[in-house]
Amino acid sequence: MKNQIFRRTSGYLLTAAVAAALSAPASAYNLYSENGSELNLDIEAVFGVFTSEENYNLGAKSEAGGSDWREGYIKYGLSGSHAYQSGASVYGGLNLVSSATWGDGDAGGFTSGDESETDLEDAYLGWRSGSLIPALGQDGLDISFGRQNFSIGDGFLINGDALNFGDAIDKLAGTNMNRGGAYWLAARKAFDRTAVVRVGGAEGLRADLFWLESDNRAQAETELAGINAEYVTPEGTFGAAFIEGLDVNEDYGYTNRDGQQTLSLRYQGNAGVENLFLSGEFVTQDQGDNSAPDADAWYMEAGWTFADVAWSPSVNYRYASFDEGFDPLFFGFNRGYGTWFQGEVAANYAGPFNSGTDVHHVGVKASPTEMLSLGALFFDFSDTAGGAMDGQEIDLYAEWVVTPNLIISPLVGFYTPDSSNGTQIGGDDTNVYGQVIAIVPF
Repeated sequence: MKNQIFRRTSGYLLTAAVAAALSAPASAYNLYSENGSELNLDIEAVFGVFTSEENYNLGAKSEAGGSDWREGYIKYGLSGSHAYQSGASVYGGLNLVSSATWGDGDAGGFTSGDESETDLEDAYLGWRSGSLIPALGQDGLDISFGRQNFSIGDGFLINGDALNFGDAIDKLAGTNMNRGGAYWLAARKAFDRTAVVRVGGAEGLRADLFWLESDNRAQAETELAGINAEYVTPEGTFGAAFIEGLDVNEDYGYTNRDGQQTLSLRYQGNAGVENLFLSGEFVTQDQGDNSAPDADAWYMEAGWTFADVAWSPSVNYRYASFDEGFDPLFFGFNRGYGTWFQGEVAANYAGPFNSGTDVHHVGVKASPTEMLSLGALFFDFSDTAGGAMDGQEIDLYAEWVVTPNLIISPLVGFYTPDSSNGTQIGGDDTNVYGQVIAIVPF
C-alpha cells in the first residue's frame, strides 16, 4: 500500500491566471525601494471547505460514509533584491508557512483533521547577471540555492515538493510523515535544498541545471539532479529534460529512485495558429539496477478557443497513458484543473493516480466576464494495473476574481467507480463531492 499512497503528489491551485499568482513567491507589498535596493513583505492566505459523500481506503479511512473538512494556510515573510552598477543583482527570500486541517480529515484518509504546524518554507539566495553577459541576454545567467520551489514545463514530472500528508498515516502505520495538513491546498511546496542554474532568456535556447533534495518523507526524501533544455519560439516551446535519482530513504519506499533515469521530450504552443492549443510529452524511465521494470508515460492534447463567439468558449481533448510501475515523481498542478491532477476525486482521494492507467479527458471552459470563468471536465479512467480503479468523473467549477484581493473557486464533482472492489469504501455508488477555495493575495 505504501507505494500506492505515495504516487499522489498534492497539487497547486486553480486556473492559469491564479496558478501564475501562486507559483510565484507570495504576493508582495513593497516596504522599501531606493538606490537599487528593494524589500518586500510577502503574504498569501488560502482557505478551503470540502465535503465528500464517500470515503476511500488508500490512507487511514476504514469506514463507509462521507467526510467534511476544512484546510487553510498562510504564507508570510520577506523577499528582496539589490542591483549593482554593473547591472547584476542579488536576491533572496525568507518565508514561513502556517497550515492546518480541521474536521473529519480528507476523504482519502491522508489527514485526520487535527493537524496544525508552522515551519520554514522558503529560504533562498540568488544572483542574476543583468547585462554582464550580452550573449545570454538580460539576466541570462541566474544562479540560486537554498529552500525554494522548482518546476519543469507544465508539471508533468516536477512541480515543487508539494505532497502534504497529515498525521493520519502516522497513526495508522507508525511513520512520521506529517507536514501539518492542508493536503489538497499543498501548503508546502519548496524543496529542502536546491542548487539551480538558469541559462538564457525568455526566447530562443535556454536551460536549467538543477540539484534538488526533498525532506518530505512521503516522497522518501528523494535526492535528484538533471537538466531541462528548452527552445522558445512564438509558435511554441520545445523541451527536453533528463533527471537522475541520486539517493532515497528506503525506509519510506521508492527504492527504485536511487539510480533511476528519466528522459522527457515535450512541446506546448499553438503552432502559429492563433486559437489552437497543442501540448504533448513523452517520458521514458530507466529504473537502473533496480528490479522494477522500465516504464513509459505520454500524453497528447489539442484544444480550440472560439474567440469570436460570446464568452470565448474553449474545448480541449487529451489522452494520457502511464505504464504500470511508472514513477510520476513530483508532478503537480500547473496550468489549471486537470493538470496534472486528473479528476478532483480520483486524483486526490480515490485513484487511479499517474501510474498504471489510461485517461481520456475532455474540458470545456468559457468566460462570461473578464473576472469570471466557468468550466466542465470529464475523465474516463482505465486502470491498466488490474481494473479495480476504472471509473468516470465529471467536475463543474467556477473561478471568480471578486476583488484584486479575493479569488473564489467553487467546484462540484461526480465520481463513479466501475467496481465495488476498488478503493471506495462501501460500494460503487456515485460520489457527490464539493469544495470551495478562497485565495487572498495581499
